[in-house]
Amino acid sequence: MELVSFRVTNFRSISDSGDVKVSRITALLGRNESGKSTLLLVRSLNPAEGFTALNKIKDFPRSRRLEECTDDTRVVDTSWVLSKAEQAELATMLPRASGITEISIGRNYGGKRWVNLASRLQPLGYDKAAVSSKIRKIGPAVLAVVENVADDRKEDLKTAADAFETSAAALDDGLAWAKVASPAVKALRIALAAAGTELSDKQDALLDEIDDLAIAVGQDEQKQQQVRDWFVGKLPVFMFLDEYPSMSGHQNVAEYLQRKEAGGLTPADEQFEKLCKVAGLNATTLQSLSGTDAETRNQLANRASAVVTGEIKRLWKDRPLKVRFSPDAQFLDTFVSDPNAVYDVEVNLDERSRGFKWFFAFYITFAADTNGGKAENAILLLDEPGLYLHAKSQADLLTLFKSGFKNQILYSTHSPFMVPTDSLDAIRTVSIDEEHGTTVSNDPAGDSRTLFPIQAALGYDLAQSLFVGPNNLVVEGVTDFWMLSSISAYLRDNGKTSLNPELTITPAGGAQKVSYMVALLTSENLKVLVLLDEEPQARNTSLELLKTRLMKEDGLVFASEGSGTAEADIEDLLDPATYERLVRDAYVKELKGKTLTLNPNIPRIAKRFEDGLKALNIEFFKTRPTRLLLSEMATNPTGIVDAATADRFVKLFKAINAKFQKLVAKGGKAFN
Repeated sequence: MELVSFRVTNFRSISDSGDVKVSRITALLGRNESGKSTLLLVRSLNPAEGFTALNKIKDFPRSRRLEECTDDTRVVDTSWVLSKAEQAELATMLPRASGITEISIGRNYGGKRWVNLASRLQPLGYDKAAVSSKIRKIGPAVLAVVENVADDRKEDLKTAADAFETSAAALDDGLAWAKVASPAVKALRIALAAAGTELSDKQDALLDEIDDLAIAVGQDEQKQQQVRDWFVGKLPVFMFLDEYPSMSGHQNVAEYLQRKEAGGLTPADEQFEKLCKVAGLNATTLQSLSGTDAETRNQLANRASAVVTGEIKRLWKDRPLKVRFSPDAQFLDTFVSDPNAVYDVEVNLDERSRGFKWFFAFYITFAADTNGGKAENAILLLDEPGLYLHAKSQADLLTLFKSGFKNQILYSTHSPFMVPTDSLDAIRTVSIDEEHGTTVSNDPAGDSRTLFPIQAALGYDLAQSLFVGPNNLVVEGVTDFWMLSSISAYLRDNGKTSLNPELTITPAGGAQKVSYMVALLTSENLKVLVLLDEEPQARNTSLELLKTRLMKEDGLVFASEGSGTAEADIEDLLDPATYERLVRDAYVKELKGKTLTLNPNIPRIAKRFEDGLKALNIEFFKTRPTRLLLSEMATNPTGIVDAATADRFVKLFKAINAKFQKLVAKGGKAFN
């Protein structure tokens, strides 16, 4: 069975969550204290630790009177879809359940589960009018054979026929009828046998039909109960995990075996058992070889190391790591190293980062439990998984959920990097307010804080798709992006040199952020060029890029290569009069009644306007005149790009394209 929806009511912060749709991977997204973890109470329907009653005092909403809660108060309702095999098995057990593809199962506070079966069944087959018609045919048929029996049996047989018609008379309640009809049929057959006669084949078959229907109707409730028990038995176990027991990197195998024999395994011992299962190790064998056959013992450990290392490499994308198990006397040590590091130093698992230890414990737990273990067919409920992982590793964990396990997984999170942006239909937003308590929306809804992780995740994806490609030209800001992309398109349409179409313009958000953007892109092995303004801050950025060896000089381009001046922003490639018009139009309201004075000794035009407006207590934003530029480029591009402006941008684009061709020829290595 596969869970398709659930509903939690009357539990802690939840009065009524509403129906929560469930897919194979379902993300419960909400801010802290919104009730995400409480929703995972769905596990109480069939928890791994065993089904029990709930605590009314602790669990019933505190804002309501305790008298409102009884043993029959509903807490969890779930809907399940049946597989084809389960549908066939169900129809065999109860034929009138044929055609059922979905079933509802729930629980109450008192520790009882219910299965909503009766409302989904086909009609019972009991038809009062049809039964009455058949019974009316039996009486005359008996009287027809009375003449053939001995005189001393005739009255008894007539009496039996009358009694049958009275006892087996159809009732409105099919179950009540079945309880009396079957004995009535039996009594009539006994009377016929005692009289030494029998009905015709046709009439006898009619009597069989009445008896079969009475038996079927009489047993229906019992069969329904058997089917309800069958459904409860088919429920997957709900495994709830919020913490993952740490795994020892220095395991005393001898002491572990002693505790196992005594039946006193600790949580750490249980984790060690799972590690042995995943690695293919046998603790008893390891211990028996201690001191007698070190070579075989080391070979077994070496094979286990290779198995686990292969899986960790496949799943842990942060960087390639190698796992090595080292048997030493009665101990088994787990070492982790980075084979790609300058110094391949082995570090005991106990000393690795909290994030890696969490991931390692997570992987071992789930690999052991879902591969022939107790969670193989379980539904996994994870509370804030990956909390200690780096953002990229959280994204890798989400990929692991999708590809590494067959289980249905429900998890709560408020991290943008755990939002499945490629499957937005799997997101459920969790909100809380004073009037309604915790509620769930199957479509993204809620306040800004609830939706922020989705907005952040979508914004990141959008930035990746719009501004990041295999070949990137990093620019300082979004105004550079607007200006370069629009003017490049205009020049291309007019047969002039434009920016190489294979380059993606990637705004960094300011000169001070260029280094971070370059580091991000080069870490993904993408081709990167950087276009900077020719001014002191940008020069400092270029020196930082060179000093940190993120870039070489042939990966850097400056705006001055287009302007031909000592200092220049991208705006200086425009005609000064054109840019002044754009600024004055953008600030027409602020400048009304004021005189804007520009300092001609400032070499960069945007800086001249920034200082001039500042003197008037007006803050200058490059985006305002550049938006007007974009608008005019769509309607009147020649008003922006005159012949001299075109020449300057062509010169810049040629410089960029030339360096890009060198970059491609070198295999993309514009950085060390």
